[in-house]
Amino acid sequence: MTAPDHAQLKHILQRAQVIAVVGVSANPVRPSYFVARYLKLKGYRIIPVNPGLAGQSLFGETVLGSIAECPPQVDMVDIFRRSEHVPPLVNEALANLPQLRTVWMQIGVQNAQAAETARARGVDVVENLCPKMEYQRLFGELRMGGINTGVISSRLD
Repeated sequence: MTAPDHAQLKHILQRAQVIAVVGVSANPVRPSYFVARYLKLKGYRIIPVNPGLAGQSLFGETVLGSIAECPPQVDMVDIFRRSEHVPPLVNEALANLPQLRTVWMQIGVQNAQAAETARARGVDVVENLCPKMEYQRLFGELRMGGINTGVISSRLD
C-alpha cells in the first residue's frame, strides 16, 4: 500500500478531533511530549497513554495505562512505540475504539502486519511520519520559515 498523498494527509488531520498519543512522555524535551503539546495547541483533544505515567496529568487529561481505557471518542491513535510493539496496540485500538478512523505511526515506526489489519477494518494508516510535522507542512507553517514543503499554494503567507 502506498503512503497517503498530500490531500489524504490533510483530510486525516482535518477530520481528527480526539487523538490518543501512545507512549507519550512527561519530559518536555522528548518528541512524544512536544508533538502532543503542539497538537493540543492546535485544538485537538489529546488523550495521553503510558502505563508508566498512568494517573498523572498531562495536557489537561489524566494519563491512561492502556488504549482500552481511552474514551470511545478517540478517532486517531498516534503511536510512539517501536515497530515490533505496534500489532497488539493496533488490535487493542480496533477492539476498543468504535470511532477509530486513523492509526498513525511516528517517524521510524512501521509495521506492515498492523497496517494491513487496520486497513482491512476500514481504518486509514499513516506510517513513518509525524502529525506535527505534516500539520506544519500542509497548513503553511513551514513555508513561513522558507522551507520548500512540496505543496503548491496560491496563498501568500
